[in-house]
Formats: sequence, structure tokens, C-alpha cells
Amino acid sequence: MAPLNRTNTADEHVSLNEHEAHHGPAKGIKRWLFTTNHKDIGTLYLLFSLCMFFVGGLMAMLIRAELFQPGLQLVEPNFFNQMTTMHGLIMIFGAVMPSFVGLANWMVPLMIGAPDMALPRMNNWSFWILPFAFVLMLSSLFMPGGGPNFGWTFYAPLSTTYSPDSTALFAFAIHIMGISSIMGAINVIVTIWNMRAPGMTWMKLPMFCWTWLITAFLLIAVMPVLAGAVTMVLTDKYFGTSFFDAAGGGDPVMFQHIFWFFGHPEVYIMILPSFGIISAIIPAFSRKPLFGYASMVYATASIAGLSFLVWAHHMFTVGMPVAAELFFMYCTMLISVPTGVKVFNWVATMWRGSLSFEVPMLFAIAFIVLFSIGGFSGLMLAITPADFQYHDTYFVVAHFHYVLVTGAIFSVLSAVYYWLPKWTGYMFDERLGKWHFWCSVVSVNLLFFPMHFLGLGGMPRRIPDYSLQFADINALVSIGGFAFGLSQLIFVVLLIKCIRGGEKAAPCPWEGAHGLEWTVPSPAPYHTFSTPPEVTDHDTR
Repeated sequence: MAPLNRTNTADEHVSLNEHEAHHGPAKGIKRWLFTTNHKDIGTLYLLFSLCMFFVGGLMAMLIRAELFQPGLQLVEPNFFNQMTTMHGLIMIFGAVMPSFVGLANWMVPLMIGAPDMALPRMNNWSFWILPFAFVLMLSSLFMPGGGPNFGWTFYAPLSTTYSPDSTALFAFAIHIMGISSIMGAINVIVTIWNMRAPGMTWMKLPMFCWTWLITAFLLIAVMPVLAGAVTMVLTDKYFGTSFFDAAGGGDPVMFQHIFWFFGHPEVYIMILPSFGIISAIIPAFSRKPLFGYASMVYATASIAGLSFLVWAHHMFTVGMPVAAELFFMYCTMLISVPTGVKVFNWVATMWRGSLSFEVPMLFAIAFIVLFSIGGFSGLMLAITPADFQYHDTYFVVAHFHYVLVTGAIFSVLSAVYYWLPKWTGYMFDERLGKWHFWCSVVSVNLLFFPMHFLGLGGMPRRIPDYSLQFADINALVSIGGFAFGLSQLIFVVLLIKCIRGGEKAAPCPWEGAHGLEWTVPSPAPYHTFSTPPEVTDHDTR
């Protein structure tokens, strides 16, 4: 691919440096509290998600410590249920989603040649309400009766009739997280729609920007549905309504329909940006353009559209009519087609490429292989009669953790390693990065793969005790869990080491990388693209 055509690059950076001397970041804590700079806000999101990843991870460690042996070992069942609930909520709304928003904040303006996000003050606000929401939710654990104990899906009547008094805090926290997500999504849409550099047409847009644009529309469509479900739970519990109470004319199964109409597109909200990340990294380290760019764009849009037609595959066991079960079964199987297109295109990009295996590429390849395992188990769950056997067993836990840990989280790690030199101006320690990769990939498979066999053997999920025949596999899974958790400490050491200094990074440290973000110095200046670049190359993606 030819390099991008940039005019007056050297002069521009001289003027940028002069500009920054007068209009650089504020000093001390004010910089972070009041910043409207997309790079600062991206950094805040990424650091927040890292903290939440460890908070949620500690809860997972408690869960696995309890399940290390049969019988009740460390915690009583109600607290175990609180841990499973909070682990799910924190990992989804506190770790995965904010990490993607952080990457969007940092990289989307750089990729499209924009000076900042379109709505910078709203950008600041959308971040700073998040820590407040999580303080609110975590504080519920210390209330009489404890925190939410009804699973992250908060099915009625568990979240209404039988829930603790702290459910109000949970509901308000979810509302605030939803407001934050909607504001972030609006910002991404307006930025990509209106602020692309001259010459960057829609079909020259980097895949990461495409996937985030489509994700943002999904967020705006489904977050109000979650808000509606949460509000109805709140009024059922505290104001005497009976939306989900059969005795008052309501229907608890209606809750599941409303929740999963949000919940299944939410699954794609947590994986579509991953597809964009992998679509940037695989071509860079294969030293080839992305195979089938247009088909990747259409496949992403297809996944988003189909995601609204498959929600009830989570509900095959509720007693739906056979016609409805067949409809949702076929739609669920159909959604695997555009996902398969993406995997084919990534493999085709690597085919006969000049591959090198730096840490970002290792995580990207692991993503393709392990996410595909999650995809295949998802196809198994799509078959209605088979799902009757798998439903609410550890097979389901194995499936969605392969999608969200070896999928979403591995892609975020891949992205951090890929763009870290651009953020910090220093190259990270490659040896530590490879240690982190190999420890993570071995331990994560030890953690999640045996869960398939627990599920096939009939072990139910979200239960603190289990039959004796599952003891050996559970001990193995728990060891894998502790090893995976400890492996992430290597990542923290690497991050601190890289931020503090090291080998200076070139503007483009990766030989095969292309795109506007690689045309600015490393670290990226506080203000970039005060003069929009001219995009003339047909392979910006």
C-alpha cells in the first residue's frame, strides 16, 4: 500500500508544538477532571476499565475459590449469588464496554483525521458519571440484605418479589451507565459522520471506525429498552405495579422478552469493535491489505440487523410455540454466516502474507481461533432440542466466556499492544508481552474449555455447591482461573514499565501498519490535525 498523501507535515508539527506550549493540558488533577481532549478521555476510560477488570476479576476468584471443592467452603450461598451478579455486571458494563469506548475516543479522531471528538464537553460528562454509577452499585454490597443477588440478567420475580432492598441502587446505577453509553454513542456517530478528513469517503473508512459506527447505532437502539426493563423492575418492587407479576395481570416471561431484546444486540455491542480491531491488526502484521473490505462492512451491518431477530434463543425453555422456536433457531443459525465471512476474510488476509508474530498479532490470532470455538458452541446452543439439554448449565458459561474473554478482552489487549507505542511514545517490553500472551492463552483454556464437559455432564451454573463427580474438573478450572488472574499482573507491570520510558517509538513502529494515526509523531501530540489531512490513498483501511 502506498503511504497516505500528507501536505506540510513537518510545518504542521512545528506549529502544533508551538500551539501546545500555549494550549497544552492543564496541570495536576484539573487536567483529568475538566479535560475535553479525546486522548485524555480515552485514557481515563481505559484506566477505569482496567480497574473494573481487576475488581470483577477478584469476584471471579472468589467464585472459583468456592467451587474449588464440593460443599460450601468460603462463602454462604446468598453472598455467592451476589458475587456472580456483580461479576457479570462489572465485567460487561465496567470492563468491556468502557474499554471499547476508550479505544474509540483515542483512535477514531486520529484514524479519520479529526482534531477531536465532535462533542467534547459531553464526552467529559459521559465518562465522569461512570465512576459514580459503579460506586453506587458496589456500595449496595454493604447494605442490610447485601447487594443484587439475582444474576446480571435480573430476571423477575428474583429482582422484584425476592430481591434485597439495595435493588434501587442497582437500578439507578444501570440507568446512569445507560446514559453514559448513549452519550458516547452519539459522540461517535456525529464525529465519524461529520468530521472525516477531505477525501475519506465511506468506503475508505478504517474498519475499526465502521464497526464502531454500527455499534453506536445499536447502543442508541437498545439502551432505552434496558432502561424500560429496569424501570418496570423498580416500579414492581417499590410502587406496587405488576408488570411481571402474574397475580396482578403481568407476566414474568415478558421480562425475559424485553431484557433479551436489549441483551442480544448487547452481545454484538461487545464484539463488533473487536472485529474492527482485528481487521486493523491482521493486515498490518500480514503486510497485505484486508481481504474483502466491502464484504466486511456489509457483514458487520448484517450482524447488527440480524441481532434484533434472535433474542428468544435465550428463552427456548420457557414454553414458546414451536413456530416461534423454529423462527429463532433459524435466525440464530443465519447470524453465524456474516460472522463466518469475517473469519474467512481474516484467514484469507494472512494467506501468503509476510507474517510476523509480534504481541498484537499473537493476541489477534488467538482471538480468531478461540472466538471461533465460542462461535461453534453458540451454534450448538442455537439448535432448540439441544439447547433444552445445555440450558443453564456450565456449557453456556463456557460459550459466552469464549466469546467475551478470548473474544472481546483478547481483542482489547491486542489493541493496547498495537497502539501503546502511539500513546506513550515508547516501545513496550516484547519479552514481557510474550510472557503475558502465553500465560494468558494457556490458563484461559484451562479455565474455560473443561466447563464444556461440566455442562454436558449436567452441572448447573450459578450454584455454590455441586455433585462429587464434578470435583476434579472444577479443581482444574479453578487453578486455570487463578493462573489467568495472576497472568494479568504481568500486563500491569508491562504497562507501568512502558509509561515510565524505554526505547523511543517511531511514528509508525509496525512495518505493515497504514492509516492516518501512524502519520503523527509518537507519542501523539495533545492536539492533532489542526489542519485536516488530504486522503488520496485508496487503502486507508
